[in-house]
Amino acid sequence: MYDELNSKVYVVGIGVSTLDMFTVVDAFPRTREVQKASKIVLDGGGPVATAMVTLAKLGANTIMIDNLGDDWSGLLIVEDFKKYNVHTHCLEIFPEHSSSIANILVEKDTGIRAVLYHPGSVPEIRDITKYTPIIQGAKVLHLNGRHLEASLAAIDIAKHAGVKISFDGGANRYNPNMRRIVPKVDICILAKEFALTYTDETKLDRAGESLIKSGLELVVITDGINGSWVFDNNIGVFHQPAFKMDNVVDTTGCGDSYHGGFLYGLLHNMPLKKCAEFASAVAALNTQALGGRKGLPSLKTVEMFLQGY
Repeated sequence: MYDELNSKVYVVGIGVSTLDMFTVVDAFPRTREVQKASKIVLDGGGPVATAMVTLAKLGANTIMIDNLGDDWSGLLIVEDFKKYNVHTHCLEIFPEHSSSIANILVEKDTGIRAVLYHPGSVPEIRDITKYTPIIQGAKVLHLNGRHLEASLAAIDIAKHAGVKISFDGGANRYNPNMRRIVPKVDICILAKEFALTYTDETKLDRAGESLIKSGLELVVITDGINGSWVFDNNIGVFHQPAFKMDNVVDTTGCGDSYHGGFLYGLLHNMPLKKCAEFASAVAALNTQALGGRKGLPSLKTVEMFLQGY
């Protein structure tokens, strides 16, 4: 099975896959308040998982490594991956265990969200070596520090095979264990809050410079509607403005889809400025539907959107 996939898979993801339930509300509820939700939608989620789906929607071949329960949510998570043509051969199902679920409240007029998260009972990935051929055959290994020990072992496998390592440092996801991973990666895309905390800096530009000086090949710091900053030893630093959308429905998955878009650009040898522009367009288009994945654009949609600018 793995030998058959080696020639097909461009990006391998390691992380936690979730089932997200989106509830649209007029305003976030207060204590004991009862209000009618205007819409409820189920969608697949998880930072690395959504980046894999983004890449697949754009046309890249991806595979997700994760553990899931055999509960109803786990089954829906697998089916969602299949819907987007993400390979599911490395999803291990654990009987009598529950999968991760998130309940996401979305404010109707602003798209701002609040997340309630239940991690499920599935264990961490114990043995990553059984996926060695898959990792060795990929072009990029993408992770965010979940399944920590397995991720560190996967990084070693990838490095020996010349596979690029991409890291997603999301907002509010920093913890000291990330210091075991970040120095080992090649492509480091971080939310502003993560970058400032990791570097102990107070300004974004100084955080980026600190990360590049530490030996990283490529650093990108994202800051929502303020855009993103790319730091590279060869071309220096540049800012990519965010594309402003008239009607923002939901911002869930914007950072994750930015990662997917940026990696797609790198896989297709786009210049870094084009990678950042392309990723920003993917993230902007993803705000147009409720859910972290339902608004993900096809390659043709992204190209037509950019032609308009």
